[in-house]
Amino acid sequence: MNLAYRFLVILLSLEFSGGGLQAQSLYITQNAYIRFFSEAPLENIEAHNKKVSSVLNIQTGKIGFKLLIKNFQFENGLMQEHFNENYMESEKYPYSEFNGQILEVASGKLDLSKVGTYSVTVAGDLTIHGVKRKVQHVGTLEVQSDRIIAKAKFPIRVADYNIKIPTLYIKNIAEVVEVTLEAIYKPVAKSN
Repeated sequence: MNLAYRFLVILLSLEFSGGGLQAQSLYITQNAYIRFFSEAPLENIEAHNKKVSSVLNIQTGKIGFKLLIKNFQFENGLMQEHFNENYMESEKYPYSEFNGQILEVASGKLDLSKVGTYSVTVAGDLTIHGVKRKVQHVGTLEVQSDRIIAKAKFPIRVADYNIKIPTLYIKNIAEVVEVTLEAIYKPVAKSN
Protein backbone atom coordinates (compact mmCIF):
# COMPACT_ATOMS: atom_id res chain seq x y z
CA MET A 1 0.00 0.00 0.00
CA ASN A 2 1.63 3.29 -1.04
CA LEU A 3 2.06 6.08 1.50
CA ALA A 4 -0.27 8.52 -0.25
CA TYR A 5 -3.05 5.94 -0.22
CA ARG A 6 -2.44 5.25 3.49
CA PHE A 7 -2.74 9.03 4.07
CA LEU A 8 -6.17 8.98 2.45
CA VAL A 9 -7.26 5.97 4.46
CA ILE A 10 -6.23 7.72 7.69
CA LEU A 11 -8.03 10.92 6.71
CA LEU A 12 -11.15 8.97 5.80
CA SER A 13 -11.02 7.11 9.11
CA LEU A 14 -10.81 10.39 10.99
CA GLU A 15 -13.77 11.76 9.04
CA PHE A 16 -15.88 8.67 9.74
CA SER A 17 -15.04 8.71 13.43
CA GLY A 18 -16.33 12.28 13.61
CA GLY A 19 -19.83 10.96 14.27
CA GLY A 20 -22.49 10.13 11.73
CA LEU A 21 -20.74 11.22 8.54
CA GLN A 22 -21.66 9.20 5.49
CA ALA A 23 -19.33 7.97 2.77
CA GLN A 24 -21.40 10.01 0.32
CA SER A 25 -19.95 13.20 1.80
CA LEU A 26 -16.37 12.12 1.04
CA TYR A 27 -14.69 12.60 -2.32
CA ILE A 28 -11.15 11.45 -3.14
CA THR A 29 -8.54 11.44 -5.88
CA GLN A 30 -5.11 9.91 -6.13
CA ASN A 31 -4.17 11.71 -9.33
CA ALA A 32 -4.73 15.39 -8.76
CA TYR A 33 -2.43 17.59 -10.83
CA ILE A 34 -0.06 20.29 -9.58
CA ARG A 35 2.16 22.40 -11.84
CA PHE A 36 4.65 24.97 -10.72
CA PHE A 37 6.19 27.60 -12.92
CA SER A 38 9.17 29.82 -12.15
CA GLU A 39 9.71 32.76 -14.49
CA ALA A 40 13.17 34.27 -14.06
CA PRO A 41 15.41 36.53 -16.18
CA LEU A 42 17.70 33.73 -17.42
CA GLU A 43 15.30 30.79 -17.73
CA ASN A 44 11.83 29.51 -16.99
CA ILE A 45 11.41 26.37 -14.91
CA GLU A 46 8.29 24.23 -15.05
CA ALA A 47 7.41 20.93 -13.39
CA HIS A 48 4.33 18.70 -13.22
CA ASN A 49 3.06 16.22 -10.64
CA LYS A 50 0.07 14.06 -11.62
CA LYS A 51 0.15 11.79 -8.56
CA VAL A 52 -1.25 14.04 -5.85
CA SER A 53 -3.63 12.49 -3.31
CA SER A 54 -6.52 14.51 -1.94
CA VAL A 55 -9.69 14.09 0.08
CA LEU A 56 -12.67 16.47 0.28
CA ASN A 57 -15.60 16.34 2.71
CA ILE A 58 -18.53 18.18 1.13
CA GLN A 59 -20.43 18.41 4.44
CA THR A 60 -17.70 20.02 6.53
CA GLY A 61 -15.57 21.61 3.79
CA LYS A 62 -12.44 19.90 5.10
CA ILE A 63 -9.87 19.31 2.37
CA GLY A 64 -6.43 17.75 2.38
CA PHE A 65 -3.65 17.20 -0.16
CA LYS A 66 -0.46 15.17 0.04
CA LEU A 67 2.22 14.76 -2.59
CA LEU A 68 5.60 13.14 -2.96
CA ILE A 69 8.14 15.79 -3.99
CA LYS A 70 10.06 13.34 -6.19
CA ASN A 71 6.96 12.91 -8.36
CA PHE A 72 7.51 16.34 -9.94
CA GLN A 73 8.65 15.81 -13.52
CA PHE A 74 10.84 18.31 -15.38
CA GLU A 75 11.66 18.52 -19.07
CA ASN A 76 15.34 18.74 -18.12
CA GLY A 77 16.69 15.85 -16.01
CA LEU A 78 19.44 18.01 -14.50
CA MET A 79 16.84 20.53 -13.28
CA GLN A 80 14.92 17.68 -11.66
CA GLU A 81 18.06 16.44 -9.93
CA HIS A 82 18.94 19.93 -8.63
CA PHE A 83 15.34 20.50 -7.53
CA ASN A 84 15.32 17.31 -5.44
CA GLU A 85 18.87 17.42 -4.09
CA ASN A 86 19.75 21.11 -3.71
CA TYR A 87 16.50 23.00 -3.19
CA MET A 88 13.73 20.73 -1.91
CA GLU A 89 16.02 18.23 -0.16
CA SER A 90 13.44 15.59 -0.96
CA GLU A 91 15.30 12.83 0.89
CA LYS A 92 14.94 14.86 4.10
CA TYR A 93 11.51 16.35 3.30
CA PRO A 94 9.84 13.80 1.00
CA TYR A 95 6.28 15.16 1.20
CA SER A 96 4.37 18.37 0.92
CA GLU A 97 0.84 18.63 2.27
CA PHE A 98 -2.09 20.93 2.81
CA ASN A 99 -4.79 20.53 5.45
CA GLY A 100 -7.55 23.07 5.51
CA GLN A 101 -11.14 23.98 4.96
CA ILE A 102 -13.36 25.57 2.33
CA LEU A 103 -14.63 28.58 4.26
CA GLU A 104 -17.97 28.92 2.47
CA VAL A 105 -18.87 25.29 3.27
CA ALA A 106 -17.66 25.51 6.88
CA SER A 107 -19.80 28.62 7.43
CA GLY A 108 -22.90 27.04 5.88
CA LYS A 109 -23.04 29.51 2.97
CA LEU A 110 -22.37 26.85 0.30
CA ASP A 111 -23.92 23.43 -0.23
CA LEU A 112 -21.64 21.23 -2.35
CA SER A 113 -24.35 18.63 -2.90
CA LYS A 114 -25.90 20.98 -5.50
CA VAL A 115 -24.65 20.95 -9.10
CA GLY A 116 -22.98 24.22 -10.11
CA THR A 117 -19.73 26.14 -10.34
CA TYR A 118 -18.65 28.04 -7.25
CA SER A 119 -15.88 30.45 -6.32
CA VAL A 120 -14.45 29.36 -2.97
CA THR A 121 -11.85 30.42 -0.43
CA VAL A 122 -9.65 27.72 1.05
CA ALA A 123 -7.66 28.34 4.24
CA GLY A 124 -5.36 26.08 6.17
CA ASP A 125 -1.81 24.86 6.76
CA LEU A 126 0.56 24.33 3.85
CA THR A 127 3.72 22.36 4.63
CA ILE A 128 6.63 22.52 2.19
CA HIS A 129 10.28 21.69 2.90
CA GLY A 130 9.40 20.95 6.53
CA VAL A 131 7.90 24.41 7.10
CA LYS A 132 4.19 24.79 7.96
CA ARG A 133 2.50 28.10 7.16
CA LYS A 134 -1.06 29.40 7.26
CA VAL A 135 -2.33 30.20 3.76
CA GLN A 136 -5.56 31.34 2.18
CA HIS A 137 -6.31 31.20 -1.55
CA VAL A 138 -9.28 31.47 -3.91
CA GLY A 139 -10.28 28.75 -6.36
CA THR A 140 -13.29 27.23 -8.08
CA LEU A 141 -15.28 24.06 -7.52
CA GLU A 142 -17.41 22.63 -10.29
CA VAL A 143 -19.91 20.20 -8.80
CA GLN A 144 -21.22 17.69 -11.33
CA SER A 145 -23.59 14.78 -10.77
CA ASP A 146 -20.77 12.23 -10.47
CA ARG A 147 -17.67 14.25 -9.57
CA ILE A 148 -16.27 17.55 -8.31
CA ILE A 149 -13.53 19.44 -10.15
CA ALA A 150 -11.34 21.80 -8.10
CA LYS A 151 -9.11 24.41 -9.74
CA ALA A 152 -6.82 27.06 -8.29
CA LYS A 153 -3.80 29.16 -9.17
CA PHE A 154 -1.73 30.85 -6.47
CA PRO A 155 1.78 32.16 -5.71
CA ILE A 156 4.29 30.63 -3.31
CA ARG A 157 7.30 32.61 -2.06
CA VAL A 158 10.16 30.10 -1.82
CA ALA A 159 11.87 31.97 1.03
CA ASP A 160 8.73 31.47 3.17
CA TYR A 161 9.55 27.75 3.22
CA ASN A 162 13.30 28.08 3.89
CA ILE A 163 14.17 27.02 0.36
CA LYS A 164 17.58 28.53 -0.24
CA ILE A 165 18.57 29.80 -3.68
CA PRO A 166 22.34 30.28 -4.03
CA THR A 167 23.33 33.80 -5.11
CA LEU A 168 24.91 32.31 -8.23
CA TYR A 169 21.45 31.10 -9.39
CA ILE A 170 19.32 34.04 -8.25
CA LYS A 171 18.57 35.02 -11.88
CA ASN A 172 17.66 31.42 -12.78
CA ILE A 173 14.96 30.85 -10.16
CA ALA A 174 12.11 33.19 -9.30
CA GLU A 175 11.54 34.23 -5.69
CA VAL A 176 7.83 33.55 -6.21
CA VAL A 177 6.59 30.53 -8.15
CA GLU A 178 3.14 30.14 -9.63
CA VAL A 179 1.28 26.98 -8.61
CA THR A 180 -1.63 25.60 -10.62
CA LEU A 181 -3.86 22.89 -9.18
CA GLU A 182 -6.56 20.70 -10.70
CA ALA A 183 -8.24 17.83 -8.89
CA ILE A 184 -11.07 15.63 -10.12
CA TYR A 185 -12.78 14.03 -7.12
CA LYS A 186 -14.98 10.96 -7.20
CA PRO A 187 -17.31 10.04 -4.32
CA VAL A 188 -16.21 7.29 -1.96
CA ALA A 189 -18.33 4.23 -2.63
CA LYS A 190 -20.64 3.18 0.19
CA SER A 191 -19.67 -0.09 1.82
CA ASN A 192 -22.43 -2.49 2.71
